[in-house]
Amino acid sequence: MIRLLLVDDHELVRTGVRRILEDVEDFTVVAEATNGEDAVKLCRKHAPDLVLMDMNMPGMGGLEATKQILRFSEDTRVIVLSVYKENPIPAKVMQMGASGYLTKDSGPEEMIRAIYKVHSGQKYISPDLAQQIAIGQLNLQEGNPFEALSDRELEITLMLTKGAKVPDIAVFLNISAKTVNTYRYRMFDKLNVSTDVELTHLALRHKLIHSEQL
Repeated sequence: MIRLLLVDDHELVRTGVRRILEDVEDFTVVAEATNGEDAVKLCRKHAPDLVLMDMNMPGMGGLEATKQILRFSEDTRVIVLSVYKENPIPAKVMQMGASGYLTKDSGPEEMIRAIYKVHSGQKYISPDLAQQIAIGQLNLQEGNPFEALSDRELEITLMLTKGAKVPDIAVFLNISAKTVNTYRYRMFDKLNVSTDVELTHLALRHKLIHSEQL
């Protein structure tokens, strides 16, 4: 039996994933969490075999939660579920120690296949994403400036490019507005931009986001 923890701040998403998993005889959902802090606590309590981890959540995001879970538990594996299909996000997630990366438009069969593979000790990433990562690593001369960002900086970048304001980001991430601005200006310096608009244009140019997401 593969024991799973579901982590997503949207109840509708968790309900849909849980129903898919409950149809598989080998799977059992031991707990659900709506944020990274609870995910870490529930991992300590239930010691699941595998965590299906959302990336963007209020408070502690999926990247930080994944790092903490992997730090204290060698037996728990993590598959990140995300809406982001472009590097550097999939590559960063896998480099951080996650065992799998799935986009939220993946089909039920692919998610089930990924769980079985990861539980058996293998890595899993969708074939199209794997090819994209490989191409990106080969094409080093092009480079992607967003790869220089820390996990938290990348998280805030994605929120800013969607039009989120600093006070709203602060509430969502449970940090002060001053801290958000510190990250923001640090990102601006690393990316050589001076405004949120320039940041968004750079993200579009490097396919971190797409125009339909704005």
